[in-house]
Amino acid sequence: MWNRLVSLIVKELLVVLRDPRSRVLLIGPPLVQLVVFAFAATLEIKNADIIVLNRDEGSSGTELVRRIAGSPTFRSVAVADDLADVQNAIDRQRVIAAIAIGPSFSRDLADGTPASVQLLLDGRRSNAAQIVDGYSSEIIGSFIADANQRTRRGALVPQVVVRNWFNPNLTFQWFTVPGLIAIIAMLIGLIVTSLSVARERELGTFDQLMVTPLRTHEILLGKMLPLLVIGIALVTLYVAATILVFHVPLRGSLLVLYGGAVFFLAAVIGVGLFISSLATTQQQAILGAFLFMAPAVLLSGFATPIDNMPAWLRHVTLANPLRHFLVIVRGVFLKDMTFSDAVQNTAPLIVIAIVTLSAAAWLFRRRTG
Repeated sequence: MWNRLVSLIVKELLVVLRDPRSRVLLIGPPLVQLVVFAFAATLEIKNADIIVLNRDEGSSGTELVRRIAGSPTFRSVAVADDLADVQNAIDRQRVIAAIAIGPSFSRDLADGTPASVQLLLDGRRSNAAQIVDGYSSEIIGSFIADANQRTRRGALVPQVVVRNWFNPNLTFQWFTVPGLIAIIAMLIGLIVTSLSVARERELGTFDQLMVTPLRTHEILLGKMLPLLVIGIALVTLYVAATILVFHVPLRGSLLVLYGGAVFFLAAVIGVGLFISSLATTQQQAILGAFLFMAPAVLLSGFATPIDNMPAWLRHVTLANPLRHFLVIVRGVFLKDMTFSDAVQNTAPLIVIAIVTLSAAAWLFRRRTG
């Protein structure tokens, strides 16, 4: 058995590594995706354009406009003469937000009464608008607090000191790049696995494989183990790029990371083999892989919190291997995940791997029976 299995493993590795297109698929696109996604997949707002309508004739209104214009968050701060300019700028999407300072802003601050500042946001870009809302509200709130402190002649004003654990400078790449390790490894592993059996059918070598002394489980093991080795090699490449290129700190144990990666890749390979056994052509296999990939990323918690999803959908995400491995890879990189926490997220991966590989074996026997 072992001689037959080793021969099949060597044959699968040679098929992948000798094919120039397969080598390019395994090395080139993953690195390009890691670099591009690391800079493109960001929710930060750094180049927002806004417009300010200052109807206050006092010094406080002018000082607030200067503070807004000096913020590094905003790329440009236009000045409006009236509400028509504000409406026109937002309607034509030249700005994402408008700040309107009330006519009695300076007088209200001096009297200690609530001062009027209106913030208008472009709801068509809701996510970016909410982030700009947070930035603008922080600038305005800080300015009003400083003004109140001056008005009260040095009276003590409560100070809030914020400390961000695990990511002190809120570097967005520290959050996205570790997650990209899981997503790109899943994408490449799923595509390569999905093409394995479908390629054999198209080339006509599948019938030759079936007349060999190899049993069904030996064929599946022979196709799974080489892909697992390739997947671990890709994860190693991504981890090295994350540390050396993007300078994301690795605070946890590589043993915990690779332990989760093995079962994650096993679950992904199980899904890929299931798709490959179901497809009759390589085109069908690729379409099936992308059909699984898109919901897996959306339901993983990479871009949107799982807690924001409906209750029934949160239960569905438990069957998504990407969700559990994202917790492991981010925990290992940013917060030195403990072994017990790793086990809690690795156990579902083991269950998913068993289910997907069993389903692939069942379908493989059914299609070849």
